[in-house]
Amino acid sequence: MGLAALWLLAGVLAVRQAAAVLRLPPDERLTDLETWIGEEGVLHVRGSLYDGDSFTGTPFSGLVLKPLTRAAEQSLGVAWTFGTLLLVVILGLVVARALPGPISRRTSLIAAPLAISLLVLSLPVRNTFTLGQTSIIPVLLVVLTVLPRTSGRQAGVLIGVAAALQPALLLFAVVLWLIGRRRAAALAGGTFALCTALAWAAMPHDSWTYWGHHIGGAGLGAPADSLSNQSLHGLLLRIGLEGPVELALLAVLAVAVAVIGLRRAVHYAKDGQLLLAAAITGSVALAVSPTSWQHQQLWILLAVVGRVGRRGSDRLVWPVLVVLAMSLSRTALLPDIEILGHIGYNAPLLAALAAACVVPFHSRTSPRWDEPEPTPVADPAKSRYAWVPLLRFLKRPLSRPNLMLELMLIRVGYFAYSWIRAHAPDERSVAEGHGDQVLTLERWLHIDIEHWFNAIVADTSWLKHFMNWYYSTFHFLIPLSLLAWLYLRRPATYRWARTPLAFATMLALVGFWLYPLAPPRLMGLGYVDTAHGPQDLNNPDFGALTKLSNQYAAMPSLHVGWSLWCGVVIAIVAPYMWAKVLGILYPLLTTAVIVGTANHYVLDAVGGAAIVSAGFGLQYVLLGVGKRPREEAPPLSAAMGAAMARARGLVRQRGGGHDDAEPVDADSAGKDRSDAADEPPKGGQARVERHDQRV
Repeated sequence: MGLAALWLLAGVLAVRQAAAVLRLPPDERLTDLETWIGEEGVLHVRGSLYDGDSFTGTPFSGLVLKPLTRAAEQSLGVAWTFGTLLLVVILGLVVARALPGPISRRTSLIAAPLAISLLVLSLPVRNTFTLGQTSIIPVLLVVLTVLPRTSGRQAGVLIGVAAALQPALLLFAVVLWLIGRRRAAALAGGTFALCTALAWAAMPHDSWTYWGHHIGGAGLGAPADSLSNQSLHGLLLRIGLEGPVELALLAVLAVAVAVIGLRRAVHYAKDGQLLLAAAITGSVALAVSPTSWQHQQLWILLAVVGRVGRRGSDRLVWPVLVVLAMSLSRTALLPDIEILGHIGYNAPLLAALAAACVVPFHSRTSPRWDEPEPTPVADPAKSRYAWVPLLRFLKRPLSRPNLMLELMLIRVGYFAYSWIRAHAPDERSVAEGHGDQVLTLERWLHIDIEHWFNAIVADTSWLKHFMNWYYSTFHFLIPLSLLAWLYLRRPATYRWARTPLAFATMLALVGFWLYPLAPPRLMGLGYVDTAHGPQDLNNPDFGALTKLSNQYAAMPSLHVGWSLWCGVVIAIVAPYMWAKVLGILYPLLTTAVIVGTANHYVLDAVGGAAIVSAGFGLQYVLLGVGKRPREEAPPLSAAMGAAMARARGLVRQRGGGHDDAEPVDADSAGKDRSDAADEPPKGGQARVERHDQRV
C-alpha cells in the first residue's frame, strides 16, 4: 500500500508539472525553446546562432537537436514537454538502479518513485520544464555510465557526447583517467573532439564564435553577475571583483576546487560509489564553469546519495539540506536578513562546493556505512484506553535531535505558515461579516469588552506604547527562547513540547483559511489601531505587513495560542514558583494586549486556547504521550563511562568488602546510571550517583 502511494505521488507530481507548463500563456511557456522555434530561432535563423546572445548551447547541440525542436514547433511544445517528462522519469529509474550496494529490499522498492518525486520537485527540473531547456540530456548520458552493465567503451562515448553538449562535463573523462579506465577516458576525449569537429565543419563561423570569441560559452545568455549564474565566476562578479584581479582569483579557486573535488570523486569511485562520484564531479563542473544556470544544477541533487553522520538521526541532515536548497526559493530557505540573504542567493553554489570539497561522506568500508549509532527510542506509550496511541508503530526518540535539522525544519515550517496565512481568503465583506458574527455572540455572552478596553489603552500613552512593543516583540521572542532552552537543557521535554506546538499552528492555519475574520481595528466601528493610527479601510497601509501578511487572519489568535503553550511548558518545567507564576500570567497578559490594541476579539483568544488544547490532545491520541517525560542525565562518553565504572567498582569493594568485584564496562555504566534513576541510591553508591548527575 505504501509503495503504491509513493508511485501515485510521483505520477501526480510529474503530470502536475507538465500541466503547469502547458497551462501557461504562449508567451510565458517554454521561453528558452523560442531560441529554437521562434521566428528568429535556430530553426529559421540564417546568420550565426549567437547573433542575439539568446542561444547558449554549443554548436554541436545546435546541429543535432534541430530535429527535436522542429517536432516541438509542430506540436506547440506538447511533445517537448512530455519528452522532457519522460527523460526525468528515465533519469529517476537510472538513479535508483545506480545506488551503491548493498541496499535493503525496502530501499530498492521505494528508491525509484522517491527519486522521480524529488527530481520533479527540484528547481532545476522545474526550470527546465518552464524554459524548454535540454539540460536533462547530458545528465542522463553521464548517469547511464554508472550502471553496472555499462562497458568502458559505452561510458567513453556517452561522456564524450555529454561533454559536446556541455563542455565542463569533460571533467568526467579526467576522473575516468584517474581511476585507471584510461581507454574509456581517451574514447571520451576522442568522441568530444569528433562531435566538436563535426559541428565545426558544418558551422565554422558559429564554432569560432563559441570557442574563440566566447571561450566555451562565456558571455552568452543573461549577464554573468546575475543571481541565476551559480558559478565561482558569477559569485566573484557579484561581490564586486572584476578585471584581472577577478580572473586571477577565479583561476586559483577553480584549480583548488577541481583538485580537491576530483580527488574526492576518484576516492568514492574506487570505493564503488559511482553515483556519488558523478554527483561530486558534476558539482565541480558547476563551480568552475564560466556560467552555471539553474537548469544545469541537477548534479547537486544527486549528491543526496552520500551517507554522512555518526548517528542515525544525523543521516537526514545532508539529504534534507540538499533537497531544500534545490527545491525552495531563497525566501523560503532563510529569513529576509541582509547577511543571510547572501547565503540564500548563493545556496546552490554553496551546496555544490560542500558536496565537492567539504562534506565527509562515509566510505563503504566504514563501520558507520550500514550501522550508524542508533538513536535511543522508547516503545509507544501505554494509556488507559486500548485504542491510544493510534500510531503504535512509531517509537519515541529519547536523545537530543540534530540541531541543524531542527533549524531547517523550523524555518521551512514557518515559511509555510506565513505563506498559507498570507494566501488565505481575505475578502473584506466576508471578513467583516464574520466580525459582526463574533461581536453578536460576545454581546450575547456579555464579554464584548473590546471597545471599552481599547479606548482606555488608546488614551493612556505609556500603556499604549507598552502594549504595542509587547505585541510586536514577545510573539516570537518568548517561544523561540523557550524552545532553545528546552533543546539545550531538557531534550526529552523539547521533543514532548514541540509536537503540540506544531499541531496547534497547523490547526490555526485551517482556521485562517476557513474563517477569515476582520480584527476590531478593521471593522470601522470606532476602534483605535494603537500601532498604525487611523486607516483608510478601503486601502489599509500597515507598512511591509500590508504585502506580507493577511490582515483578516484573526481567528484563532496565535499570539494567545503560542503564549498559552509557553505558559503551560514554563509552569511544568520551571524549578521556582515565581517562574511558574510568570508562566501562568504570560498568556493572560497577552490576551489583554491583543484586545487592548484592537488586534483581536476575546473569542479569538478562546480560539487560541482551543487549538493549543487540541494540539496536546492530538499528541496524546496519536502518540500516547500525555505527561512530560522524565529527563535523564546526558550520556557519558566512553572514557568517562569507564572511569565511572571503575569508581563504582571501588565503592562496591569498600562498601561490601568483596575483593573480587566484577568490572563494569562503559555500556553497563550507562545502564547502571539509567537504572539508578528508578531506584534511590544507598550508602556510598549515593555519592557516586550524585556525581554522575553533575557530570
